[in-house]
Amino acid sequence: MSAAPGPTFVLAAGGTGGHLFPAEALARELVRQGGAVHLATDRRADAFAEKVPGVAVCQVRAGRFGGGPLRIAYGVAEMAVGIVQARRWLRRLAPDVVIGFGGYVSVPTMLAAAQLGLPTIIHEQNAVLGRANRLLASRVGRIATGFAEIAGLRPADRVRIVHTGNPVRPTILAVGQTGYLPPEPGRPIELLILGGSQGARIFSDIVPSALAALPAELRGALRVSQQARPEDRDRVTAELQASGIAAEIETFFNDVPARLARAHLVICRSGASTIAELAATGRPALLVPYPYATDDHQAANARAFADSGAGWAIAQSSLTPPLLSQRLAELLGDAARLSHAAAQARHLGRDDAAERLAALVFALMPQRDGAKNRYAA
Repeated sequence: MSAAPGPTFVLAAGGTGGHLFPAEALARELVRQGGAVHLATDRRADAFAEKVPGVAVCQVRAGRFGGGPLRIAYGVAEMAVGIVQARRWLRRLAPDVVIGFGGYVSVPTMLAAAQLGLPTIIHEQNAVLGRANRLLASRVGRIATGFAEIAGLRPADRVRIVHTGNPVRPTILAVGQTGYLPPEPGRPIELLILGGSQGARIFSDIVPSALAALPAELRGALRVSQQARPEDRDRVTAELQASGIAAEIETFFNDVPARLARAHLVICRSGASTIAELAATGRPALLVPYPYATDDHQAANARAFADSGAGWAIAQSSLTPPLLSQRLAELLGDAARLSHAAAQARHLGRDDAAERLAALVFALMPQRDGAKNRYAA
């Protein structure tokens, strides 16, 4: 007699890194435990199957609810088509559990799963419930969270919260095992500035002037890695060279884990994946929340990180070269303060977030009745 097939899972996620990174980590864990995994997403996630062998990717149509009446009507129509498409797909797959990671692309699949009576989970990466997950929260079986405290949930939905943490990539987890070494006199000081895959214009405008105003001894010790947009790269490089600062300026770093491993301080935005990676690696950070993030969720993320003592938050409206220069001079000259923040950041990290989320998924699985497709029409 042949062995029964393993469980089948469907993950639904928007095509940005903030949604896909935790989905990727969970997919790896579910595959490792013998599950068959399918991902519902959009064309931005074409490389997902290459990163996680054994995962099948399906594009599901979805519309956004915003703009004028015509755009809203178009979004509703697209969402309706996506729900029909997702229902057919889910009936055929008969997954044991369906897990959503946010983004409007996840909505049709999760609504279809709820309509079919499938076990469902959503995972919220931010400290404020995202709009897509807000639409789904009352319809799903469990709500997994990256932060211990989360805003935007109705009291009635809070009884279904499980704090799993935000899963991160294995290469990031490996950095956390190396520990944090604070700056030492006479040794280089590694400063890492990240602004997303295309860099943040505000950092290109502010950081070079702030570093130029540092004392000469501190400038000479700096080793800067900074992301910048293509149109800003030459300008930032020239300004740092003129200040005598050793720097690597790139539009995208392929080796972020290695740069985090040697970083003494990070300057960055405060998206959920960024916060999770800082916590997993135990690296102190100056956070500048993106002020136009939906529901100002980056500010909430930054507050949670800073309030724990793991870093410091500066509003973009307050960020000036003199202020940043002053803060950097204080922090880079205080090894004990940096070490304390690094320890607090590491305390926030949950190395087993993927395993916790996978355990929640398996716990929600129904008893298998041996039928090939329980949801066939």
